Amino acid sequence: MENDYDKNSYLLGGAIACSQADGGFNEGGKGISTQDLRYLDPSWTPEQIEEKHQKNPFSRTEYETALKDMNTTYYPFRRGNDFYHHYKEDLKMLADMGLQIFRTSISWSRIFPNGDDENPNEEGIQYYIDLFSECRKHGMKVFATMIHYDIPVNLVEKYGGWKNREIISFFERYVTVLYERLGDLVDYWLPFNEINAAKFSPWDGVCLIPGDEEHMDQQIFQCLHHQFICSARAVQLGRKLVPGKLVGAMIARFTTYPATAKPEDNLQAIQDDQYSNWFYLDVLARGYYPEYMKRYFDKIDVHIHFEPGDEKLLKDGTVGFVSFSYYFSQVSTNEEDWEQTAGNLIMTKKNPYLKESEWGWQIDPLGLRVTLNQVYDRYHLPVIVAENGLGAYDHLTENNEIHDDYRIAYLKAHLDQLDEAVQDGIDLLAYTMWGIIDIVSCGPLTMDKRYGVIYVDLDNGGKGTAKRYKKDSYYWYKDRIKQHVNK
Repeated sequence: MENDYDKNSYLLGGAIACSQADGGFNEGGKGISTQDLRYLDPSWTPEQIEEKHQKNPFSRTEYETALKDMNTTYYPFRRGNDFYHHYKEDLKMLADMGLQIFRTSISWSRIFPNGDDENPNEEGIQYYIDLFSECRKHGMKVFATMIHYDIPVNLVEKYGGWKNREIISFFERYVTVLYERLGDLVDYWLPFNEINAAKFSPWDGVCLIPGDEEHMDQQIFQCLHHQFICSARAVQLGRKLVPGKLVGAMIARFTTYPATAKPEDNLQAIQDDQYSNWFYLDVLARGYYPEYMKRYFDKIDVHIHFEPGDEKLLKDGTVGFVSFSYYFSQVSTNEEDWEQTAGNLIMTKKNPYLKESEWGWQIDPLGLRVTLNQVYDRYHLPVIVAENGLGAYDHLTENNEIHDDYRIAYLKAHLDQLDEAVQDGIDLLAYTMWGIIDIVSCGPLTMDKRYGVIYVDLDNGGKGTAKRYKKDSYYWYKDRIKQHVNK
């Protein structure tokens, strides 16, 4: 049978998040967001930064202190890489590279500073009109995330954030404004970034502070239920207000293999996949809570409160595409002494057959092909690889050059597997490389864990010229995109 799948049918692009890139946290009428409160002392050593990230990523004391401190010194997300003031220059560099699609997020607190405002902030809307129009001018499609972890702090202070079902009505107002005012400029819509982050990084995912809740799992999954309802409403509103545009779902993909051929390890791999990955996409893409979660919820004593009509809403509001971030794979085993290593949002069990990045994330290009096959086989919906990339220490030479052959090798290996996956029959819409421009890294909150093909001259304390420099990987990706388009 002749293969109908065309290697050049998907788009090659790049991605950032507003909270990690924009800066301008108190400009243009923007309100304070939950990500504006995350703390980093730029004098900390890498060991101190990692200890903070792993052991105490966010606390009640940090929250209360940050609300009183409106400076930027200890709050990297308030600075970002100053994309808010540099976006025209940055988009021009990306267009010169041939980028086909650009993913970024919209800050809810820039549109509705308090989240519950009656009317939107026109200056904030105009910023996104200008930003997305600039993308259009350069021939780039727009992939917009509605919530990339950050919501207006007022919604947490006044209502309890995602714990309170009232947030759904505020979200609907926000989404309606996005569709009505920006709908013509956006090609793909994503309500929630890495929605499974709620379980693994509660402050990021659902704005819960570890240590504050008597029954953390109960609160996490009730908050998630409210997010599931919001996603379904975003799909319904999208059909009405931006007909023909796709609204999708996204998880942080934790690809897992059984550690051994033992039946116990195989069962563990199935359950790890269900509880860490599939549950979230099953609800959003299939429209119901999967049967396997009943036993899990019983085990952890979680009881989800449904309002009348929720089940019907979830069924009616299923997404039009699925997407995921992919950085590493892991192994599953019930052996407690199995060696661990770091990964996106979680600590993982180490695969002895894989190499690691400088941050301990295991590098597995073939796992991307495995994941694409698994996701497409399960949902048979179009797929976007929303994030993939390599965080590394980059060094700017005296000639303002960055020789990042390690990133080129990483990207080549993963993009080669994309092409293989398309030949497998995957309906792939796009690949948006994470951190296409150097931004503040979400985990450690540092600039020196760099992902971009464009270097930004800022350090962990926000000091530097903020000038942009093309890395060797920029020229490599430019050539790869050209080859891809001309296939």
